[in-house]
Amino acid sequence: MALLTYKWLLVTLLGWGHPFYVSVTEINHNAKDKTLEVSCKIFVDDMEEVLRKNNATSIDLASQKQRGQNDKLVTAYILKHLALSVDGKDTKLAYVGFEKDKESVYCYFEVANIATVKKIDVTNSLLHDLNPQQINIIHVTMNSLRKSYKLDYPKSEAGFVF
Repeated sequence: MALLTYKWLLVTLLGWGHPFYVSVTEINHNAKDKTLEVSCKIFVDDMEEVLRKNNATSIDLASQKQRGQNDKLVTAYILKHLALSVDGKDTKLAYVGFEKDKESVYCYFEVANIATVKKIDVTNSLLHDLNPQQINIIHVTMNSLRKSYKLDYPKSEAGFVF
């Protein structure tokens, strides 16, 4: 109990980051619209830190004044570190937007013209350039069937067969 209290004090009161380094990527097939809907949930402080590190600029994802800059930086970063291949063919992730919600940022993308999916391969190295303790969790949902995979750094590839 004392160790948990100590960790809580370090994280909460002293602002020494958070004890977990994890992102969650959700990939859902929308059969009606023939799209893949992709969302990435990342801790805000990690996302801001990696964007600052890679772009040498001030980053505040909550700032409306920086919204244009932030859209460009978030898009470029995610596209550099996340790629999907459907049935052996590379896809093009189209940026939809991002939103900050408390301690997390949700980044949204879409892949058009995906009528069916038998196999999806994911390359996900989000935040590998920030922390060697990074864990990236991937959830893929096709036809109400959900499969998940956990990528521990430095692993960055997962495959799903439906």
